[in-house]
Amino acid sequence: MTQPSKPRLLQIARLPLAALETDLAARYDVVCLSDQADPVAFLAEHGASFTGVVTSASIGLKGEVIAALPRLQVISSFGVGFDALDIAAARARGIPVGYTPDVLNDCVADMAFALMLDVSRGVAASDRFVRRGEWPKTRYAPLTRVSGKRLGIVGMGRIGLAVAERATGFRMEVGYYNRRPVEGSALPRLESLLALAQWADYLVLTVAGGASTRHMVNREVLDALGPRGYLVNVARGSVVDEAALVEALQHKRIAGAGLDVFENEPQVPAALMALDNVVLTPHTASATHETRRAMADLVLENLESFYATGAVRVPVPLA
Repeated sequence: MTQPSKPRLLQIARLPLAALETDLAARYDVVCLSDQADPVAFLAEHGASFTGVVTSASIGLKGEVIAALPRLQVISSFGVGFDALDIAAARARGIPVGYTPDVLNDCVADMAFALMLDVSRGVAASDRFVRRGEWPKTRYAPLTRVSGKRLGIVGMGRIGLAVAERATGFRMEVGYYNRRPVEGSALPRLESLLALAQWADYLVLTVAGGASTRHMVNREVLDALGPRGYLVNVARGSVVDEAALVEALQHKRIAGAGLDVFENEPQVPAALMALDNVVLTPHTASATHETRRAMADLVLENLESFYATGAVRVPVPLA
């Protein structure tokens, strides 16, 4: 008896977890587009053979690739952001898009606090101080306490709520800015981002990326945060005007920044790397073994659910 053929999936590029690629290959007929010598020619010849796409939030999916896949039925993305995916092109063809929210909330919130503590207490900078052999020669200058300060959260979604939850252990006063008030939350919502920046000691960004939030943290917002304020970004690099941030840090118009994301990743401005009042991590807020495995499982579940029922388990929201 002939065995039914496996659904054919197009993997846009290498995924952050090798084990996920192994699992996909065991269940589907997978081809990686980035491995092809001429991806455009490959799609022109073979695009009609694929019914599914697997990608990640950082890799995304362009509209022209969707157009080259006339039998595409489902997209499953590894990650919580979807600003790099052409959602409009997918919706125009009625193609469901699955993604992996919730399972990374804790790790991203943990990283927000790690960056906040590091830039405030100089953990990485003082480590370099000790390793350079400077401790026997001079004292390390005192820095800033985190406990009891005002924490402003931009984008009070799942991750923002997880950040706010951690702030209680530091006895921080928490406020937020969102397009809409968070239902059931007793936390104060300030009327504008500028007002939140003026109020906060720490401005933590957990807002979605995309055109609507591009450069929402600009020179005016940074000046409102002021010379004793800190910026922490675990959202998207596009949310911050990076040139304005570099200038604010260089001239001490803000006290410091903790950054996990950048405008042109993986390129980081040399001017940022030269500063000791900024902590830099390579977009690793969700990069723990536990979270990456949970995200991979959800990528698989979204695909399995679609091929079994016609619906992904966790679809990208309509608005």
